[in-house]
Amino acid sequence: MTEQENAVLLNRRPEGITEVVLNRPDKRNAFDDVIIQQLITALTEVNQDADTRVVILRSEGKHFSAGADLGWMRRMAENSRQENLDDSRELARLMNVLNHLSKPVIGLVQGAAFGGAVGLAACCDIVIATEQSSFCLSEVKLGLIPAVISPYVLRAIGERQARRYFISAEVFTARQAQEYGLVHIVCDDLEAMDLRCNELLQHLAMNGPEAMKAAKDLVFAVSHKPIDHTVIDDTAHRIADIRVGEEGQEGLSAFLNKRRANWTPESK
Repeated sequence: MTEQENAVLLNRRPEGITEVVLNRPDKRNAFDDVIIQQLITALTEVNQDADTRVVILRSEGKHFSAGADLGWMRRMAENSRQENLDDSRELARLMNVLNHLSKPVIGLVQGAAFGGAVGLAACCDIVIATEQSSFCLSEVKLGLIPAVISPYVLRAIGERQARRYFISAEVFTARQAQEYGLVHIVCDDLEAMDLRCNELLQHLAMNGPEAMKAAKDLVFAVSHKPIDHTVIDDTAHRIADIRVGEEGQEGLSAFLNKRRANWTPESK
């Protein structure tokens, strides 16, 4: 297989954990049309995989992703407006697929996360970075804008920070990214990041898989909505439905009878 055919790897770990891995370290995991399509395919596959409970999005090499590949940008510059529109819609589709994945997604960010990579991070449910990680919405330096990633990045960092960094293209640190809401946890180094990720996976393993999916859907259902009768009634229906569902019944029974729920791993 060629390097392009291996641009995205799936690594299936025990206990329902699947890693989606950007695998172009020599190109700093830069985006192009091939890697976008492979990411869409990989994410769609794990989303449909009943054995996958948690997804980890990570990269090989020193950098999470340096943004757009130079060769890809060269081709886009020579393409027609319609070809650019079609290309941009595929990147938008990738962000939408990742953002609405039905499994919890943990993003592990090392090194640079520039351009579209900031969008990937914003679409993950939980993001862990290292102290050495750096972020940049660099598009305006090229006379462009972070258009298709903007809804997700703005939700993550807020309008005030978006207005600054969309315009300035300044690099910001992992600690700043944590302060802004893009990153949840900052670790000293890669080893510490892996340990923290494994701790988090142990926490998630204790939670009902269907409940985690429903909780993620709940965020989308109530976010930025007025707390009116429609939202109040919708949330009441959601909890009623899950209480009488198979997983909710099992969880309540396990709690009341002081036993382990059937989705939790055996104690080691």
